Amino acid sequence: MRGKDAVMTQQPEALRLADELDAAPWVLGYDKHAAELRRLHSVNAQLLEALEAIYTGYDKEGVWMIARDAIKAAKG
Repeated sequence: MRGKDAVMTQQPEALRLADELDAAPWVLGYDKHAAELRRLHSVNAQLLEALEAIYTGYDKEGVWMIARDAIKAAKG
């Protein structure tokens, strides 16, 4: 597949790399690195949701709640 369809069916690169790390226990700190990739992927998804909410013009209160939660997750 090529183009948009190929991208939509592929696993995100961060999650693919995390799975590869899980399969490589000989890599020093593999479990921590895999967990951090998954955390960053989740934070990225939240930030994208907040941006989409702002772009599409959800109700004002909803947008700020989504943005607040995304920022909180990004800061840890």
